[in-house]
Amino acid sequence: MKATWLCTVSITALALTASNGVAFSQSAELIAAAKTEGQLTTIALPHNWCGYGDVIAGFKAKYPEITINELNPDAGSADEIEAIKANKDNKGPQAPDVIDVGLSFGPTAKAEGLIAPYKVATWNSIPDSAKDADGFWYGDYYGVLSFVVNTDIVTEVPKDWADLLKPELANSVALAGDPRTSNQGIQAVYAAGLAAGATDAATAGAKGLEFFKELNAKGNFVPITAKAAPIAQGATPVAIAWDYNGLSWRDGFLDNPKAEVIVPASGVVAGVYVQAISAFAPHPNAAKLWMEYLYSDEGQLLWLKGYCHPIRFNDLAAKKAIPQDLLDKLPPAASYEKAVFPSLDEQAAFKDVITKQWDSVVGASIQ
Repeated sequence: MKATWLCTVSITALALTASNGVAFSQSAELIAAAKTEGQLTTIALPHNWCGYGDVIAGFKAKYPEITINELNPDAGSADEIEAIKANKDNKGPQAPDVIDVGLSFGPTAKAEGLIAPYKVATWNSIPDSAKDADGFWYGDYYGVLSFVVNTDIVTEVPKDWADLLKPELANSVALAGDPRTSNQGIQAVYAAGLAAGATDAATAGAKGLEFFKELNAKGNFVPITAKAAPIAQGATPVAIAWDYNGLSWRDGFLDNPKAEVIVPASGVVAGVYVQAISAFAPHPNAAKLWMEYLYSDEGQLLWLKGYCHPIRFNDLAAKKAIPQDLLDKLPPAASYEKAVFPSLDEQAAFKDVITKQWDSVVGASIQ
């Protein structure tokens, strides 16, 4: 697995509070305050995404006094940001306490004053390159973009991006997110641009749009958001999605239909998602306790069970805290050898091109 930027960091002793007064640990006081609030409002957390069903169930079992109010499981990263903006003065059930968004959305949310700082007890084991130094956002997990293929319908499985243009895949290929609003969709267009030979982010965004323009013109692109059901039903027999989503969907099919998850031979893009607490969270202590759970060994291993590489993967591996059966279920390490981790500046560059020009270049409205 190529992830050299995820260096292992030893955990030092942590005080209960940081020097700036930001709470640091899963203290009895924090637990009591969260239980008093009695609710946590999440958004955009499908249960089959990254093992979130087990994560949510685990939190509920640990803190049964806290009800989890789940908003719009199928929302994209931009929708999560808009939900915070729309509910700044609303302390009701439509106001999210926490968000899980693509890496590029973290700095912009911070710049707009939409998120609040908080450092979890395991803060030092999160790589510096995957977190805001002041604790406004922090990486949670990552995966790579893959092709999820219903092999009951598609007999010649695509191995690389160019294969998606073949006439045998007419009315077959779909994205798992809208490139105008979804980090997953944006990254997929960027990946296609890299596979087409682009060497810088903005050019990759432009080349990716041209690829999807051609895919659409050939009649291969299906403007439906790919999820487990349309893949299984044959409406979108080839889906471009994060590997952890594809592997979870494949397992859920129980061989009906049969499916394969293929990491393409080129244009392999790794995507880091980040967590943050809304600056306007109605339940700020429950939000902090949620973060403590997610970044504990227990929470991180639940993400790994859901096929996501948790951000503390190297730390867990160094401590030999990862059960072998979880390691055995991951794709071969060789699948990740060419993975590219775009920087924040690179993401900003291709995101700007893709979100602004998708309509004019590709002209496909995804439903």
